[in-house]
Amino acid sequence: MNLRETATQIENGKASLGIELGSTRIKAVLINTEFETISSGSYTWENQFKDGIWTYPLEQVWEGIQAAYSKIKADVQSRYHVSLTSIASIGVSAMMHGYLPFDKNNQLLVPFRTWRNNITEESADKLTKLFNFNIPQRWSIAHLYQAILNDESHVKNVEFITTLAGYVHWQLSGEKVLGIGDASGVFPIDDQTHTYRQDFLTKFSELPEVAKYSWNIEDILPKVIIAGHTAGRLTDEGAKLLDPNGTLTSGSLMAPPEGDAGTGMVGTNSVRKRTGNISVGTSAFSMNVLDKPLKKVHRDIDIVTTPTGDPVAMVHVNNCSSDINAWVGLFRDFADAIGAKIDTNTLYETLFDSTVHSDPDAGGLINYSYLSGENITKIQQGRPLFVRTSNSKMNLANFFLTQLYAAFAPLKIGMDILLNEEHVQTDVMIAQGGLFGTPVIGQQILSNALNIPITIMNTASEGGPWGMAVLAKYAETGAKKSLADFLDGEVFRNPESMTLVPEPAGVKGYKSFIKRYQTGLPVEALAGKDISEHESKKG
Repeated sequence: MNLRETATQIENGKASLGIELGSTRIKAVLINTEFETISSGSYTWENQFKDGIWTYPLEQVWEGIQAAYSKIKADVQSRYHVSLTSIASIGVSAMMHGYLPFDKNNQLLVPFRTWRNNITEESADKLTKLFNFNIPQRWSIAHLYQAILNDESHVKNVEFITTLAGYVHWQLSGEKVLGIGDASGVFPIDDQTHTYRQDFLTKFSELPEVAKYSWNIEDILPKVIIAGHTAGRLTDEGAKLLDPNGTLTSGSLMAPPEGDAGTGMVGTNSVRKRTGNISVGTSAFSMNVLDKPLKKVHRDIDIVTTPTGDPVAMVHVNNCSSDINAWVGLFRDFADAIGAKIDTNTLYETLFDSTVHSDPDAGGLINYSYLSGENITKIQQGRPLFVRTSNSKMNLANFFLTQLYAAFAPLKIGMDILLNEEHVQTDVMIAQGGLFGTPVIGQQILSNALNIPITIMNTASEGGPWGMAVLAKYAETGAKKSLADFLDGEVFRNPESMTLVPEPAGVKGYKSFIKRYQTGLPVEALAGKDISEHESKKG
């Protein structure tokens, strides 16, 4: 679509907006009716570790959203010479799970507890046993039940709990709802009725420690809506939250708010059965759309859903690229110290490309990239840790290869359960995320690590907010087609992709690395136990 046609669509209010609140960036993307990106804006933020809790302040949520939107608004005026005053449809997505409880006055009762917190082991174990269904620590119901077990004073005042995407959607539309994919990280979903499992709701309500509260679990959870249906309209108050200057009009159709896993599936066209995708960033997760139920309950495998409610086996790991980014920052400091001016992209490419000259097993080096705890490997407190022996081959190529190997290690451990124990069949596995910005290297390493072909699509770099904008467009259709048919027939008509297959030497090398990695996990656990958090002092 040319500039004039795009400008006309903007003027006529035909564009759609996707907003995603990720772990390190809040990003907004505006698309046209051809699903092409018109403009985007972002805001960088970082989680805070306060009083033993990983959190983000809600004030910064709106600061970030407004900053991202204002960049789009300014860019549209500059590039297309029209004002952005009305939007056809809006969708909000965010990092899944976590805990945001509100009272009857809509006041947040405790700071937002994010997916990154490993503080609900007791409740997650008890609920998994009660339901015979895996309840991960980061799920909203695990956080609520742990607060009950801890006898936290705020629980008696709970009127409503939701996720970050659900909170933002509520403020923009007035609707306390969730898309089914995000809802599946709040409480287990019935894939036939497309709502919360009634038998599990009953079991939870009958627990003596729960029954003493005046609220009912069914009343405090968000309503579940599947993709393709309307989840409200942008209110006057919501329009002012997005655009404090007041030029944005209300009335935009609101799509069901989703989690970043759901937008990742949409962005990689991986919503059909036997398709899968892997998203890597601060955290990492794989999504495998199931064609049959798993044979048994696995504590390392979450059962969630696609945005239309089909069951998905999810492997979620808390730590992926943060340690790599920290090491790259160290190399940047060194470059600055010697007066070498090098831009960030070139620095990443140089370090990634150095691994071409590495030993397949990374020379015996080991790295644990745990900035926080990790459920899959049973690490309670994360401490990034690099280890080598006296005869390890320490050089740049091996050092950086072990950083990439470590980033995928917990995911590898979880995926082995699906591939080797459950024999899950996936016809295509598509990967997306910043680690694949440098061509081939990260993609090949992931293929070797999992020992399966990995595909990268040209749209994968568009990311979650683009996927959410596509879901907003889908909501405009009223789900006249299935989401899978809509994506195939209208969004991904001429997909471009590249697939890499496992290299025998790389597969063998990674197996050697992961064996050492798993053997050394007690050392990582001990580091988390014995090395306390550093308290920075100012002044």
